[in-house]
Amino acid sequence: MSLETMRPNPTWDAASYEDAVDTLAARDDLTYKVWGGDWCKDCRALLPDFGAALEAAEVPEERIEEIAVDQDKRGPGVEEYDVEYIPTIVVEDDSGEEVTRFVEEEDVPPAVWLAGELESELETETA
Repeated sequence: MSLETMRPNPTWDAASYEDAVDTLAARDDLTYKVWGGDWCKDCRALLPDFGAALEAAEVPEERIEEIAVDQDKRGPGVEEYDVEYIPTIVVEDDSGEEVTRFVEEEDVPPAVWLAGELESELETETA
């Protein structure tokens, strides 16, 4: 792992977030690209729980890309993915298309926010 902050929070309670975990587990065609920095207070606050959610959802390690940025928010893929704030989590399908993204200013935890977006996207596809 390239981000210490993605180490799953051992006190995170998956049962309290069962719907989010189920949604994350239901899609095996997604890759999670996570930009962050171990020096960043928002990353330290948000990413351990997100790491725990991915672990609870049994998302394979090869489907999680952790990308460390420096304090100037420079790092691999920052320009290509237009990463301005961290943490930023870009979710892509197997064709490399961006499905959704979480950016640090959202008002709910990353796992909950992304699960909601993935549910909405699934409803749109089946409507």
